[in-house]
Amino acid sequence: MNREEKIQIEATFLGTGTSQGVPVIACDCEVCRSEDPKDKRLRSSLLLNINGQNLVIDAGPDFRAQMLREQVNSLRAILLTHEHVDHVFGLDDIRSFNWVQKNPMDIFAEDRVQEALKKIFHYVFADFKYPGIPKMKLHTIKNIPFKIDGIKFIPIRCYHHKLPVYGFRVGDLTYITDTSFIPDEELEKVKGTKILIVNALRKEKHISHFNLEEALEVIRKINPEKAYLTHLSHTFGKHEDIQKELPENVFVGYDAMKIRTEGLKD
Repeated sequence: MNREEKIQIEATFLGTGTSQGVPVIACDCEVCRSEDPKDKRLRSSLLLNINGQNLVIDAGPDFRAQMLREQVNSLRAILLTHEHVDHVFGLDDIRSFNWVQKNPMDIFAEDRVQEALKKIFHYVFADFKYPGIPKMKLHTIKNIPFKIDGIKFIPIRCYHHKLPVYGFRVGDLTYITDTSFIPDEELEKVKGTKILIVNALRKEKHISHFNLEEALEVIRKINPEKAYLTHLSHTFGKHEDIQKELPENVFVGYDAMKIRTEGLKD
C-alpha cells in the first residue's frame, strides 16, 4: 500500500451537549427555552465517515436517535474515550447493526473501560447468551497508534479531572472531549492538525472540563486551521451569542454539523 495514500474524512457532530444534554430536564433558563435548533444538544459523540466507511467516537444514551437522524445504515466500529454513562450507555442499540451486518461490533477501548463495559453490559459477556443481546468484540487501546482497516488512529492521553481518557487523531482531524488537562507531550501529537474539536463546557472554571478560556488556550497552542467547540453546557449561553465572542477560526459546534478534511492513510 502506498504510504502517501490520502483519506477523505467527513465528520458529523452527533451530539454537542454535556451529560445532561440541552435543554436540561426541568430547567427554565433562556438557553433551555431557546427555539434555535443549534441550542438543542444531544450527548456528545462524533460520526466519522472515512473513505465511505462509518465509525463513531462514543455511544451515549442518544445513540439510537443519532443513528436514525443521520440515517447511518452501516457502522464499522466504535471508539470509546472513557466509560462514563453519557459515552457508553447507547451500546445496547448496536443490536440492529449486529443483525444487518451479521457480525459483532468492534469496540476499541482501553482495559479499564472494557472492564466497566463488562459490568454495565454483564448480559453481553455472560456465559449464557440470551437471545437478541448485543454482540461486541473488544479491542484494547494503549497509548500508541493503532489501525482500523489500514487507517491510523493516534490516541491522545488526556485527563477528565483525575480520570485518564483518550482523545483521537485521524488524518488532519483531532477530537478531544471531557478533558481538563492535556500533558505537553500529548499535545505534541496534536500539532499539525488542521481540524481540532475540543470540549468547552462553559465560561466559568470547572473541575473536570475545559472552560472557554482553557479551550482557547489549547487552540492557540495547536494553531489549527479551524477549531470547533463541543460538550457545551446550557450555562454557557446561546449558540449565536457564544459565536460572537470567538476568534475567526473558532466555531461553536452544533448537532448535525458536518466538516470535511483529509490526511494520509498512514
